[in-house]
Amino acid sequence: MVSAAFDQAEEDRLFVRFLALYDPRALVRTAAWNALTSSNVPAAIDRFFASGFPYAVSRSQELAARNLDFAKRIMVTHPAEFSPEVHAAAQYAINSGTTALDTFARTGYAAAKERDRIAREASGDHAAGLLQADRDFVAQLREHDPGAQVRAAAGLALRAEATDADVVEFYAYDWAAAASVDMQTHQTQCANADMVWRSKIKTLLANAQAAHAAALAAEGEARELARETAARAWRALGAQAEPAKSTWDTAVEVAERQAANWQQVALAAAAAADNPNWDSITVSAQANGQQWTSEQVNATRQAAYWTSLYEMALAGERDMTS
Repeated sequence: MVSAAFDQAEEDRLFVRFLALYDPRALVRTAAWNALTSSNVPAAIDRFFASGFPYAVSRSQELAARNLDFAKRIMVTHPAEFSPEVHAAAQYAINSGTTALDTFARTGYAAAKERDRIAREASGDHAAGLLQADRDFVAQLREHDPGAQVRAAAGLALRAEATDADVVEFYAYDWAAAASVDMQTHQTQCANADMVWRSKIKTLLANAQAAHAAALAAEGEARELARETAARAWRALGAQAEPAKSTWDTAVEVAERQAANWQQVALAAAAAADNPNWDSITVSAQANGQQWTSEQVNATRQAAYWTSLYEMALAGERDMTS
């Protein structure tokens, strides 16, 4: 039977709150917060699912929004202590509007990276501190890191024509930047897919519950037809919930691997505390681990939500066919 304790409105509110806190797109976070702070939150969340989220995603794909998200991500992953030129250029772009953001995305980031590289090479500390163990660690990331972007960045740093400067660059910039892209890709794909499923689930659930109630009330010849209709309605709900459940189950596994990976990176960074090449990633390793742990918690909740719907659909169909 359908669980009386299942609260669809609360599940939707919790998911919107997670998007408001953690979605990498500023416009999506803003739209989610607007829904949560509305005078009529349930209606605002319904509008968010129906139109607010798709609109925010569409706007985020426009050039200015993409550039702003890019500059903010770069500023976070390139601390002023270790990447002063890049950090300052990103901050300037964020503070200066659309034109500056466009310039930063097209040429400013690369130019600032080059200025930081020149300063780093002039000091000589990073090149002098590079060990074979550092190269070996990059090779390990190339083969085994859970993130596709990190694996690609590590592979680029160790390509046949690469030099020590490329490995230093990986530690200084590319590792953190690639890890940020892996996180953003994971978050965006999960949120976008979930919204597609949620846009249909309320109607399917309401139809199944209504058909179920009608079948229980039906008598005589109408009873069999009503039960078949209800079984089909529950089956349609299950067909929608099953792929969502599978996707979130996979998201849990991804987040678990990433959280464990960054815990190991943090330990390796602590062990290499005297090596200047590890300074930059030391700053972000713990934060990355915590963020992936938050992703794991959310993915676990979403997997449980879709599993509950799927099991509800199976139970409803069994009730109507037994």
